[in-house]
Amino acid sequence: MPLQGFWWWVCCRHGFTLLGREYGEKEEEEESFEMSSPGVQMTNRNGSTDVGVTQPVRTSNGLERTALLPPSAGAPKESNGPLHVSEEKSSLITPSSKVICKDDQDVIVKGWLQREVCGEARRPWSRLKKYWFVLTPDSLDCYNSNEKPNKRLGSLVLTSLCSVMWPSKQTYKETGYWNVTVYGRKHCYRLYTEHLNEAVHWVCAIQKVIDSKDPMETPTQLLIKDIEENHCNQETVEEIYRLNPILRHTKNPLYAPLLPFPYGSDDHSPHNVKGYTALRDEAVKIFNSLQQLESERDPVPLMQGVLQTCLDLRPLRDEVYCQVMKQTSDPPDPGSVSDLRYWQLLTCMSCTYLPSPAVLRFLLFHLHRMKSQYPNTEMEKYADFILSALDKTKQREYVPSYEEISVLIQRQELICTVYYPGSGVCKVPITSHTTAGELVEELIKQLNLTHSRNIFALFEQNNHYEQALAKATIVADTLTRFENFTCKEKGFETRWKLYFKLYCFLDTEDVLKDSLEYSFLFEQAHEAVIQGYLPTNEETLQSLAALRLQFLNGDFSPNAPFPRLEELFPIYILHSRILASSKPHITSKPSCPSLHKGLFSGALPNGLWNNSLVKQKAEESQKFKGRMKEEGASMMSAIVDKWKALQSMERTEVMAAYLSIVKQWSGYGSTLFDIDSSVGSFSQRLWLGVSASSLSLYKQGEVDAFENVQYSQITSFGVSDNSTFKVSVGEKEMIFETSKVIYS
Repeated sequence: MPLQGFWWWVCCRHGFTLLGREYGEKEEEEESFEMSSPGVQMTNRNGSTDVGVTQPVRTSNGLERTALLPPSAGAPKESNGPLHVSEEKSSLITPSSKVICKDDQDVIVKGWLQREVCGEARRPWSRLKKYWFVLTPDSLDCYNSNEKPNKRLGSLVLTSLCSVMWPSKQTYKETGYWNVTVYGRKHCYRLYTEHLNEAVHWVCAIQKVIDSKDPMETPTQLLIKDIEENHCNQETVEEIYRLNPILRHTKNPLYAPLLPFPYGSDDHSPHNVKGYTALRDEAVKIFNSLQQLESERDPVPLMQGVLQTCLDLRPLRDEVYCQVMKQTSDPPDPGSVSDLRYWQLLTCMSCTYLPSPAVLRFLLFHLHRMKSQYPNTEMEKYADFILSALDKTKQREYVPSYEEISVLIQRQELICTVYYPGSGVCKVPITSHTTAGELVEELIKQLNLTHSRNIFALFEQNNHYEQALAKATIVADTLTRFENFTCKEKGFETRWKLYFKLYCFLDTEDVLKDSLEYSFLFEQAHEAVIQGYLPTNEETLQSLAALRLQFLNGDFSPNAPFPRLEELFPIYILHSRILASSKPHITSKPSCPSLHKGLFSGALPNGLWNNSLVKQKAEESQKFKGRMKEEGASMMSAIVDKWKALQSMERTEVMAAYLSIVKQWSGYGSTLFDIDSSVGSFSQRLWLGVSASSLSLYKQGEVDAFENVQYSQITSFGVSDNSTFKVSVGEKEMIFETSKVIYS
């Protein structure tokens, strides 16, 4: 039986080998065909050898277009017959038959390497076989042995698109071998050696050969150059389009990218974490997605996916631009819904990122060509919109939001809602290119604040966070982030909004009391009080809360609506008072905490001891809530008593009285920032006050600044990263850590 099984295995193996030869599936046969670059000149040890390759391009009328070679390339070899391949699959290929290994002086590196056996599962370390490899200026060849004569088993032709991966330490830990992976057009060699220096030597040599190759150019690139050279001759351009289907709309899938991409992929690329594959594969996938757009009822999600892929993978941007231009050239049904889907995507792309200069020139030519072919149509309107957008587009950080894409495909502006102090709301139309600085200028005009000496800014804000936007920030990017946050954090408490308010106080005395700017001063002073940025006594805070009630409700009435206490009074004061009074009780521990922990936590990790801790925390939390309710009621009663004494005060009087109290603090008029200041190994929480004349440093909660620096004393200042601000005063350097650093 063992002998019969062995002969059965031999016969089957021989049969499959014959089938592989018949259908062209044998690896050695396939690997003998690789792309080569036209007009490549390779200098070897004996001198210069010129290699010329013609590129036949089969056209629709049977004519052939042959790329001209430089004089130094010599006469090209005549082909035995036409190349019968489709236009979109055509490539430069050089057939190479099996040859006899000779003593070639062009050999760069040669030696024994191990390679995975054909047909094995993808665990090369389970079965490896040693082969003799020879690296020449043109290819990496594989032989059975180093004895002569010997037939070549396979060859990987090296071009500028090939890539070689550096030996992986992880692979060595798992297999005991250092790997050398070489990617070609259709195949890759996964080679292994036990010695790191040998692997590095092979990698460096192969990479040097790849770097010596001239850049590969695809048929699409060559045709784009032809169109650019003949753009003034309309008849020639139209003939190029007519004879080359690769430039025109197709309903067939794309089997290869229109532009050159390196073979293979780096598994350790950061983009691999997001699930992306090799760039060539992603390019083909995107074209399939583009074709799906034609029949999508809601194209926005699919457009967002395409834009996100191009934003993550920068090399794909030119490719997708070329794909969309291809699909908008000579469509079967111009102006139909399926045709306009491509124009809508091109509109979104033009508002998100720009192509490279070469592709941008071709895009501009394409848009003008479409305008001349389809005057007074939707295509012409989209072309005009895209041409206008290309002049303004800057690099976006995020893809357009769902709402933005919905208005872009209609060639409309996006309505942006901006809030300002006093529960004010302003709706402003913006484009995909509007910056925060431009929006602030527009709001200043609409709210009639042009005569103000103070500086205004736009903030992103929710109930727990506020950050000023830099002037160059694209507002549409911020709205996209809000959309992403909303998807992750549902609920009113995390609702994000744009907020317009005073940023730097340069003039607080000469503001008219009946102006909108005066209400800004009042509302922002109240915000500062609620957030704890006014160091004063509790009695004064109660008086301010009473004035706020008078401003909101007028004279006291039992039926008047009462806002929550945290909207009138800094609630952290009550928290601190309760925690201070209950601290001894809450922190009281058994006399031997370590003994109890050792006995019960090990014996009953989820038992009585843990249950008692949970119960104790629940009781403490309940007591805290009860105390907060009592203290809150007492505080509200004291505030109401003060409110009753404010009868007949008008809103303007209330605002003036409120601001007069706040202005008693020397820090009023400064924009305060929470910072961490480091002095040696000591760090402390401080307030940094930025006023019209100086910088001031306060210990949080203290009335007086412990350091004040006039601007004339500052020799230099700047930011070192997104959270570090540095100020130099003479030889003294002050370094502050804060989350409020922005680049204006």
